[in-house]
Amino acid sequence: MKVSDLVKALDLTVFSGNSGLEKKITGGYSSDLLSDVMGNAEEGHVWITLQTHKNIMAVASLKEVSAIILVKNLKPEEDVKTISNDEEIPILGTTLDAFTLAGKIYAMLNG
Repeated sequence: MKVSDLVKALDLTVFSGNSGLEKKITGGYSSDLLSDVMGNAEEGHVWITLQTHKNIMAVASLKEVSAIILVKNLKPEEDVKTISNDEEIPILGTTLDAFTLAGKIYAMLNG
């Protein structure tokens, strides 16, 4: 599955990083603790979080995640969008909470 497929299937908002929408998704990780994500997320994962500051882009780039999904209708800070575009890592948004979103993505990837 590609990021663009996930956007369409779950009606996600694309805030930035449009050039990365064709990246392949290999799994997912949900955490709001940056050190946890650095230690456990894998390349190709979508990262589910409520963090909106620019440090998420440093972690996302380091781990080579396919996309970041912000939950509960949160929006990224403006400087984060610029970095997202430069790094070609999409930042997406949803009104869903992390638990519900993770379940839907899990079902799509393993269904």
